[in-house]
Amino acid sequence: MREASYRSATFWVHTLADRQPVTVLIIAAITLTAGACAVPAARETGSDGPSDAAVATTSDWTDPTTSTAVSPPPTSDADTTPTTLTSTTLPPQHLVIHGAGDVNVDPAYIPALASEGYGHALSGLDGLFTTDDLTVVNLECTPSNLGTRQDRPFNFRCDPTALPSLAADGVDVVSLGNNHSMDYGPDALIDAVANIRQSGMAVVGAGANRTEAFRPAVFERGRRTIAVLGFGGVYLARHWLATEDQPGISDGLDLEAMVTAVESAASIADVVVVTIHWCCELETVPNTRNRIYADALIEAGATIIFGHHHHRLQAVETFDGSVVAWGLGNFVWPRLSRAGSDTAIARVVIAPDGQIVACSLPATILSSGHPVLDDPSTTTCPDEARV
Repeated sequence: MREASYRSATFWVHTLADRQPVTVLIIAAITLTAGACAVPAARETGSDGPSDAAVATTSDWTDPTTSTAVSPPPTSDADTTPTTLTSTTLPPQHLVIHGAGDVNVDPAYIPALASEGYGHALSGLDGLFTTDDLTVVNLECTPSNLGTRQDRPFNFRCDPTALPSLAADGVDVVSLGNNHSMDYGPDALIDAVANIRQSGMAVVGAGANRTEAFRPAVFERGRRTIAVLGFGGVYLARHWLATEDQPGISDGLDLEAMVTAVESAASIADVVVVTIHWCCELETVPNTRNRIYADALIEAGATIIFGHHHHRLQAVETFDGSVVAWGLGNFVWPRLSRAGSDTAIARVVIAPDGQIVACSLPATILSSGHPVLDDPSTTTCPDEARV
């Protein structure tokens, strides 16, 4: 039944691209009613801004385009050398993984980052990301000085010199699978990928071609392997998608390719993390399409799904030993509205026997570009001690 669900989802997504989403609360739906978000949805005017890899360390990863095993091309040491890191909050055999939403370090959009320095962005977290095993965020700007501004209302260009600060504050993986990664064209995107890797972080969800865009970043943490995949389900136009010979983002509306990528990652990793930019803006509960996609990705082997794009916070839920953070909201973002400034960090703890606990650590964007934990003394899940 699950297979029928996600294959049906693929059909509806690509044939009803112009329809508006219908929000529901149940996961049992078989007929998909939510429209695709390949183009920005309607939003409240001026409220929250725009509408909105590291290479595997094994050769056994499968290209979702061809379903055949491929060997990754040579890359820099930053991409291929796994980093051993243990948590300081739990015994080393536990894994602690954090996920956060939209991060923007464009000083033109957040002037405070230019005046206060880029370390200001994550200084309200008291070093939380430096104490875990892995932190994943969505980077909603292109860290490059190359390229040409595309014709659209909002274009975000990160300052590449901001990247080392994010890495120093504990960010391990950024996804470029979103609707701003091609704001300055393909040359900027390729340069952005290189800049991120040079800073010591891994990048997923985009690349020089389709294979690279779908390829996981792979990490060794103690005796376990973690694979992170990035998918871009929101984009301005089809030419933003990576092809066999053109750079771009991974297609987060191609569920069959995503399932193949997750299955391949699950074959080489103990834990598979998916970070996905998906429909739709301003929603506060997951819609039907996102639930069907999540169901299919979990069945394919996803352990954790970090969702973003909504500019609003949604729930964190567990399903049969997997976790879905439906919408992580804004994070390093301007403070444009009260609702848009309510945010959280998804915290996932995985025990040696596979037991999993997850929760949201509430935070608030107190000033533009500056999220702060609501309760710095509480940085663990309430039932974390049981695993």
